Order: sequence, then C-alpha cells, then structure tokens
Amino acid sequence: MKTVSVITVNYNQPKVTEELLASIALKSAGLEVIVVDNGSKTDPTSEWKTKYPSVKFIRSENNLGFAGGNNLGIKAAAGDYLFFVNNDTEFTAGLIDVLVKVLDDNGTVGMVSPKIKYYNDRSLIQYAGYTPMNYYTGRNSCIGLREKDKGQYDHITGPTAYCHGAAMMIRKEAIEKAGLMNENFFLYYEEVDWCERIKRAGYQAWVCTDALIWHKESVSVGKKSKLKEYFMNRNRILFIRRNAPFFKKMTFYVYFILLVSPRNILAYIKDKNYNFIPMLLKAIWWNFTHSKNSNNLGYPINTIA
Repeated sequence: MKTVSVITVNYNQPKVTEELLASIALKSAGLEVIVVDNGSKTDPTSEWKTKYPSVKFIRSENNLGFAGGNNLGIKAAAGDYLFFVNNDTEFTAGLIDVLVKVLDDNGTVGMVSPKIKYYNDRSLIQYAGYTPMNYYTGRNSCIGLREKDKGQYDHITGPTAYCHGAAMMIRKEAIEKAGLMNENFFLYYEEVDWCERIKRAGYQAWVCTDALIWHKESVSVGKKSKLKEYFMNRNRILFIRRNAPFFKKMTFYVYFILLVSPRNILAYIKDKNYNFIPMLLKAIWWNFTHSKNSNNLGYPINTIA
C-alpha cells in the first residue's frame, strides 16, 4: 500500500497553519505530515512539537522561498506520494484517497492536482486545470478561474498542462528522476518549471476535479508590491530561458523588450507606481547578467515582511 507525506511551508502564519493541521486531522488519517517553518520571525516549532506530537517539524533559520522550503520537506519525507499544499488550504473529505487512486491506477501520471475553490466564497472556482504555455508570450490561462461552480468541470480526470502549486500530489520516483524544485525562482513560476521538468522525465500532469481543496487566497488579485513586480517579471523571463525552444525564446525576448516593457512602464506611470520601473529594469538586467541556474536572486530577501 502506498504511503503519503503531506508537506506544507509556514512563514509568519502560525494560526493559518494550525487551521490546516486541524483540517488534516479531521479529514485524513495515517499520513506523514511535515511542516517546514521558513525563517519566521518567531519560531513556532517548539510549541508545535508539544501540541502536535505526530507531526514532523523542520525549522529553517532563513526564508528559502517556496521552492527551498518545500525541498527541505522532500528530503525529510518517507512517503511514496508527496502531497504539497499551501498552508492556507483546508482539506475536504476523501481528498487524499481520490488523488492516491489516480496515481495508483495510472503509472505514467507523475503529478495530480485537485479542483481548488476559494475558501471565503465557496461558489467560486480557482483552478480546474491549466492551458499550455504560449512560449512566444510567456503566458497561459488557469481554467475555471473565478467562475461560478455550476458543475461545468465536474468529473474531469485527465491531462492538464500544469498542476497548481497550492495543492499537488507527486510520485516520489518522479521527483527522483526530475530533481528537486529549482530554488533560484524563489517566488512565482517555480512549480510551473517543475511541472515541465517532471513531464520531460516521462510523466504526465493531471487534474482530478472529483477531489477538492479549499484555498484561503483572496478572490481579488493580490496587492502589488515591488517584490512581486520584480519576481513576476524576472521569473517570467527565466522560465522561458529554461524551457522554451530556441526560436520561440528569441521571439519572446523581442516581444517582452519591445511590447511588454514599454506597456508596463506606461501602466506604472499611470498608476503612479514609479518605484516599479526600476524593479522591471532590474528584473530584465538580472536575466542578461546571470545564468539560468544562478542562485543569486538579485533582491534583498531580508526585506520581505
């Protein structure tokens, strides 16, 4: 019988993480649960070890980003299947069993995500799959995003372009073949890059909408910040550098420099976000001056709140 390790990363959100642990305890049993504290200002792990003796806690003194935190969890996991979940998710009944059955029954499937719905507006879908990446523009679409759930994506189990980083179950053997998450992304695009590598290792990415998880992420677009603008632009370029065929890559560079960048700068000026302009230029310059495997993030990570 296959075993499952649940891995989540906490960063300055102890209450949210405890709510996740409570939902796991209520909805699932017999799991290895691993929580990585990713350099929180106050270390919660000592208290947690007393409060949750069956959970494995790992403390990093530094914020390693989404990829780095999850990689610590991978190294400690004993499960045949690893279920990566954001700490602001909550489990539903049958979630684990349905995803396990997908992997058990389909040996070429390396990773699978459930349907994801918004916790605070449970009528709305966040994810029911992804469309393929357009390498000319570095864009793709999330299927079902902010749609009312009227059953239009019910009972779908099959291939999708990408799994969703908020909830994805992956075979350990697929990770062993593809390697760990690439930590030089830090924020954004890291799970999409990982999906590409897992597919290149010979596996498929699937979605199963018979499984459901709630996500507490806001329905509205997240607040803009210099950090977000930097990493979204830097990593969009980096993802294309790492994954696109040569001609599409060259086309993307021209498109991004001549169309996207001027358009973004005009939007920054219109919205009076003048401090975003150097972040965009810095993101572009990083990609000119660093290899696609560089771990130099080019941003003072200790400024993250």
